[in-house]
This record gives sequence, C-alpha cells and structure tokens, in this order.
Amino acid sequence: MDYKFKKYWRKTGLNSKWGNILLEIVKEKKPKHFLEIGVFCGVTSRNICEFLNLAQRGDFTYTGVDLFGDDTSENNEKKPKYISNQKFSNPLKHIYYNLCLKENLNSLESVKKFLKKFENKISLHRGDSNKVLKIINIKKIDFAFIDGGHSYETTFNDLKYIYENMKDKKGTIVCDDYQDASYITDVKKAVDDYVKKEDLSLRIIEGKFAVIDI
Repeated sequence: MDYKFKKYWRKTGLNSKWGNILLEIVKEKKPKHFLEIGVFCGVTSRNICEFLNLAQRGDFTYTGVDLFGDDTSENNEKKPKYISNQKFSNPLKHIYYNLCLKENLNSLESVKKFLKKFENKISLHRGDSNKVLKIINIKKIDFAFIDGGHSYETTFNDLKYIYENMKDKKGTIVCDDYQDASYITDVKKAVDDYVKKEDLSLRIIEGKFAVIDI
C-alpha cells in the first residue's frame, strides 16, 4: 500500500522524511491499537489513522495523550523548538489560522475537529502523561509512538507504563528525538537506561528514532 505522509497545512514535529519512515515501521508491524504520547497539532495522528484505516480496513483504535496547551511549568519540561514557536513561516497559513480562524491548532478542540472523520476510533486525553497513563486503559496497545515530555523522568515513566501494558504480547515502541545533543539529551539517557534495565532490544534510525521491539 503506497501511502505518503501529509502535513495538512498544520504544524508538525515530523517532516515528510521522518513521517514516512514512521509509516514504514507501522506498515511493517501491522498494529491495530496505536498510542501516541505528544499529539501536538494532530498531523501524525491523522496520518496514522488514515493509514491504519486503509491497512486494517477500519479495524483499529487510536489513543492520544497531550497537554493540549496546559501549563508545563510544574514539571519543568523542556519543549522542543517546534512547540515553542507557533508562528507560521507561510503568510497564507498565518492569515488563515491566526487571523481568520483565530484557532490554536494545539488545542483539544482543534485536534478533535481535525480528527472528526475517525471520532468513533479515537480517544484523546488531556494531561501530563506521568498521570494520564496511570488511569487510562492501554492494555490493548500494540504500538506506541513517544514524543511527549522530553525530560528524563517523563520519558522513563512513559516507557515504564507502556512496556508494563505491552510486555505480554508482541508490540513496538518508537521514541522520537533519541539523539539531539544540540538541544535535549535526556531522552537518549532515559531510553538507554530503561532498555538496559529490562534487557530489551534497541535499534536506532539515523540518531532520531529509537525502536524497541517487544
């Protein structure tokens, strides 16, 4: 199935190259229950839902966790640069979203509207993943994409909660921003420590994606 990553005129943490690499991993693993930590404006979410809807003929679920604009000051999280800068370089996008719609694309309301096509397949949760993952049901999850809080504690805890729910079945965890020494280094240390602790296999794709096959 030839499906290419689309940006949908919204801000995203993945460019086309990395979006397509993620889709290739998903295509290889054939998951039915996808979890994303760090939804941002919903671009990756929409691509995943479109892809799984085709690949699994509608038999899939998507769960997304994000702060959706809530304050991160209490846990001193480090924001990737693309989240800190909400300005569009394209003037047409700026006029359409910021001046005409006056829409915060990272809000829960905006992402829900963007994913409305799949409203019966998706579940979105607003809050810190350190808290949210403890209370939502992720027992069916067989693929997780982690791109939420970039502190050591949050990355380690995300891995812990997801692995505990996935370890009795085959599944895959992909962590974004594994090696970004110029800005955030905690993700790499957390991934390395957790993989060592649980004796898990790890493969790194061009220093960016850390792929854990369970």
